[in-house]
Amino acid sequence: MSNVTYEIVEHDSGWAYKVDGVFSESFPSHAAALKAAERAAAEQRVPGHTEEIQFEDEKGKWHTETARGSDRPDTSVKDKS
Repeated sequence: MSNVTYEIVEHDSGWAYKVDGVFSESFPSHAAALKAAERAAAEQRVPGHTEEIQFEDEKGKWHTETARGSDRPDTSVKDKS
């Protein structure tokens, strides 16, 4: 199982959370960014429906896979402040 970490950081004259180098929107306070990260992390753990997905790889080849709705990552929130 994979792990996704939400990191609370200062960003754009405020606070944000960052996942894999991508920033969320800015929040006016550290507490607001922390609350948003905790909410997002919790939502990502919620199981969904099993579905068939199709995607194209970098070489232009199409693939079909079954994405299990129960295959959710572990999530955590890291606060560096």
